[in-house]
Formats: sequence, structure tokens, C-alpha cells
Amino acid sequence: MPLFEYTCADCGKRFEVLMREGVSPVCPACRSQRVEKQLSAFAVGAAASRPAPATAGPACGGCPHAGSPGGCGLGAN
Repeated sequence: MPLFEYTCADCGKRFEVLMREGVSPVCPACRSQRVEKQLSAFAVGAAASRPAPATAGPACGGCPHAGSPGGCGLGAN
């Protein structure tokens, strides 16, 4: 079942609901059916949010064009 976020048009409460097919969401605070679906942010895993290790060198460390001004310079010729 998908999880959706809603905001109640009557009381302003924001809430999440696991939706089943054919079921309309109802505000848990005031029981209103006047709710608006909101855009949800995706969750990011902890591995994706870790900073690079301090021992990591520049991305072009072994590239022969790494010393050029303004970055890699690959294809600047």
C-alpha cells in the first residue's frame, strides 16, 4: 500500500495515510473529508548522505589534464 501525505482544508492538520484502493482519506483531527494530497519528499539512505573520506584525493588526480587552470581542462585544446 502506498503512503500519501495530506493536509486538511478545514483544520490545516498535515497527516500521512496508507491508502487502499477505493478508500477516501479522512482527517484524523476533525474527521473532514476535504483533504488535499501533498508532494512528499523521498527518503535518502544513510550511505548516500555520508561525506567522502578525508583521504580521498581530487577526482582527476591521475589525469594528465588535472593541472590546468579552472579544473580538469580535458578537451580544452
